[in-house]
Amino acid sequence: MGRIGIYGGSFNPPHVGHTLAMREMVRTLDLDRLILIPALAPPHKKLESGSPDAETRLEMLRLATEGMERVVIDDQELRRDGPSYTSDTVHALHKRYPDDRLYLLMGTDMFLSFDSWHKPEKICRHAALAVVHRETADPTLTARIQEQAEKLRKQFDAEVVVLDNQVEDMSSTETRRMLHFQCANTYLAPRLLEYIQQKGLYGTGENWKNLPFEQLRKISLSLHNPKRVPHVIGCCETAARLARRWGADEAIAARCGILHDVTKALSKRAQLLLCEKYGIMTNAFERENYKLLHSRTGAAVARHIFGECDEVYDAIYWHTTGKANMTLMEKILYISDYMEPQRSFDGVETLRELTERDLDAALLCGFEMSIALLESEGKALDRNTVEARDYLQSERTKE
Repeated sequence: MGRIGIYGGSFNPPHVGHTLAMREMVRTLDLDRLILIPALAPPHKKLESGSPDAETRLEMLRLATEGMERVVIDDQELRRDGPSYTSDTVHALHKRYPDDRLYLLMGTDMFLSFDSWHKPEKICRHAALAVVHRETADPTLTARIQEQAEKLRKQFDAEVVVLDNQVEDMSSTETRRMLHFQCANTYLAPRLLEYIQQKGLYGTGENWKNLPFEQLRKISLSLHNPKRVPHVIGCCETAARLARRWGADEAIAARCGILHDVTKALSKRAQLLLCEKYGIMTNAFERENYKLLHSRTGAAVARHIFGECDEVYDAIYWHTTGKANMTLMEKILYISDYMEPQRSFDGVETLRELTERDLDAALLCGFEMSIALLESEGKALDRNTVEARDYLQSERTKE
């Protein structure tokens, strides 16, 4: 009796994280064969707008897995009309390999929602569930997986195997973003990256510099996590309004706002790659607190990918920490990010009222609130924020 793994997905695009996981799956389960199943229309999520067609994704998967032993591609879901139900795929493979042991491989998110899938009991009759998870990464998640495994055993008589994932997490979503930012070399096999660039997939080869605002807005928002979009729109609109109020360039303020978090969704790995690509020097504090880096990398992307001016670059660069002696546009973006309409915390209304009559007072209030919050949580302070507060206090004392 052979051991066969089944690994499905949209593979949009297939990245190094996929191929490293495939090798781990073959090794840890001692598989005789790992069957890859690219989905035509995944029932649990929609393909991103502008995604390559099925045949192109199939070719990308072939290029990504060239030379891999015991790995084969099955295009049955691409040839099937309608949603790509895993229950139908597993049933078809069971009929093809009736004497072999099938393992359906999946990530933790898919496993935790498995009981809501189409005909989960049918899947469990024919295949064991193999969950890829790094146990040392999140003890709370490990406990949830164990609870779900016990639930599925009782509900569907499921066989559940949890595989310790030693591969660094990587996603197709982040890979697409890094393609936009021209920094996906380490995410994709060389021949696959060349194919994507030749075909102009995922926006590669397009000129995004000096776009009209509505085009810039559309592209920028597509690069954010969906939950972040209302904040970005709120910051953009607030920055434009404050620019009108305080005599700054409203159009530039709007561009600052719509781009200020453009790299916010990226992982630490991606942030550091962008720093390396664009020559951004980082210190130990920033590498430890990598979420601060999105202001630096966002500014670089605004300049190098979107062709924005120095005023936009500088405002985005300092919008998270602030600094001493900020320009008017830097002040506007910092405070807009802090108190746009989606924000809700004690004192935000006071902050909003201050922005209408004394921008520096609002800025100082924002720095003091930010520092107090970090100190109350026992978190380290960025020296630029402290210097920004001290500078404003000194200036107001002179007045």
